[in-house]
Amino acid sequence: MPPWPDRSKWASMARVTSASLIRRAQDGDELAFDELYCAVHPGLLRYLRVLVGSDAEDVASEAWLCMVRDLHTFSGDDQAFRGWAASIARHRAIDHLRHRDRRPAVPVPADDFMELPASEDAEALALTAVATDAAVRLIATLPPDQAEAVMLRAVLGLDAKTAGKVLGKRPGAVRTAAHRGLQRLAEQLTSAPTSENRARVTFLTAPTVKEAR
Repeated sequence: MPPWPDRSKWASMARVTSASLIRRAQDGDELAFDELYCAVHPGLLRYLRVLVGSDAEDVASEAWLCMVRDLHTFSGDDQAFRGWAASIARHRAIDHLRHRDRRPAVPVPADDFMELPASEDAEALALTAVATDAAVRLIATLPPDQAEAVMLRAVLGLDAKTAGKVLGKRPGAVRTAAHRGLQRLAEQLTSAPTSENRARVTFLTAPTVKEAR
C-alpha cells in the first residue's frame, strides 16, 4: 500500500474540526457554523468535481442545504461529520447524475501537468498532488470507484472505515481502490511531457508514514 501523508500537512484542505465546534453550530452559533463550513467545504467541493464536473458548485449548495436542515440530527466527532457530509453530497450527486442522465466527461490537457523529478517517489507525489485543480481533473478520469476512494481518503481525510460507509464498501476494498487509483495517477503523471509554458501542478511535501487505518 502507498504511504498516506501526515494529516497536519493537509491543513489547508481538511482542517480538523472539534466535537465542541459541531455542537456549537448545532446550537445555532453562526460563527461556529462558518468555521465548520470553511473547514469542510473545500475538500467536499473537490470531491464533487470528480463526481459531477462543472456542476459541483450547484450540487454542493444542495448538499449544504440538506446539512443545515438535518444538522440537529447529527451525532459524532470530526471524522463522523466529514463522512456524514460526504454521504449527503454523494447522494445529491447521484440524484443529479440521474437527472442529467449521463456522467460528465472531463478533458485533461496534458499541458496541465509537469514532469515529476525522477528522484522522487511517483506514487507519493501523485497522492500529494490532489490539492490542485489540475490533479482533480486527472483524478476524474480514473474508474469511478478509484476516483472516489482517492478523493475521500486524501482530500476529505476520511479513514478507510468511514470512507467505506460513504461508499457502501468494506474498508479493505476502499484501500485497494485508492491504491490502484494512485498507481494509475503515478503512471500518467510520470509520462507527462515537459514544457516551459505549461501550467504547474503544486506538489506538497508529505513524509512517509504508516497508512492510516
